[in-house]
Amino acid sequence: MVIDSNFYMALAISEAWKYQGFTYPNPAVGACVVGEHGEILSVNAHQKAGMPHAEVMALKDAYFKLTQDSNILKLSNSSDIHNYLIKNHNNIFKNSTIYSTLEPCSHIGKTPSCASLISSLNLKSVYIGCNDFNKIASNGREILKKSDILVYEDILSKESQNLLLPFKLWQEDKFILFKWAQRLDGSTNDGIISSNSSRLEVHKIRDVIDLLVIGGNSVRVDRPTLDARLVNGKAPDVLILSQKKDFDKTIPLFNVPNREVFIEDNLDRLKDYKNIMIEGSAKMYELTKDIVDIYLCYVAPKFAKSDGMRDLDDEFEILHHRKLENDLVIWMKRK
Repeated sequence: MVIDSNFYMALAISEAWKYQGFTYPNPAVGACVVGEHGEILSVNAHQKAGMPHAEVMALKDAYFKLTQDSNILKLSNSSDIHNYLIKNHNNIFKNSTIYSTLEPCSHIGKTPSCASLISSLNLKSVYIGCNDFNKIASNGREILKKSDILVYEDILSKESQNLLLPFKLWQEDKFILFKWAQRLDGSTNDGIISSNSSRLEVHKIRDVIDLLVIGGNSVRVDRPTLDARLVNGKAPDVLILSQKKDFDKTIPLFNVPNREVFIEDNLDRLKDYKNIMIEGSAKMYELTKDIVDIYLCYVAPKFAKSDGMRDLDDEFEILHHRKLENDLVIWMKRK
């Protein structure tokens, strides 16, 4: 039987992108478990720091599909899932393969080593999108090879590395994301644009960022809160980029506990933060285009009468896109 390794890795990559922006300070990682005859047993991803890694989530789902042992579905702690799988696997994975966008970790930290778990379960082979550059967690592939597991590397390597861009950047210094929502005609004003599902995603990102940057006019007109209330999350610090310092301090964002709000006419404040999101439209885009690492755009299927972003002269490389409710979600880099 011919195995299309790119197909299975693409499934893992697409799943991981659903959680991009939520996993700080961890990388977004996806995994797919495939049975002896090429059947897909599971596809899952690392969803948030502190939660099980992608390989553990995928192996948990695959174990249930193969055994119908619902006891494992009650477990959410990574160590508990590891221990349950090791105790109860009965060699059911001996002819299975796992595809992981990132080399399974060797490190025992908040969670046990994924490479050691895979070795204990006696999987036949492991396909890796890209190797881990984090010295603490790398070299899991060596653990796998010592257990006589077949290891194949660099499967959809570029696409897997794209997933790691935020992680790599905040490891080195800081990561800056520019997010906007627009309609089909490029308009970005006149109230709420995105679907509830898209807004929920943005709140999940706000829950883990350190600093949110917004323009002064947006604050005056929209009177936003800029918190993560839709996911019961924390509110990031806010930098209002504005030449004018006069603001109505009853605006909700000024009255959120445990946050700092800065009103400044420059971006020097960014040096004090590692995971930063800028929210804005055309003017903010132009002001920050030389410092932004990745762009995130939510496109709603509707029209308005204003100009919005459509007059900007720029080209992008699309890293990933998917549909969310009625919106199109696009992750991009400037060319």
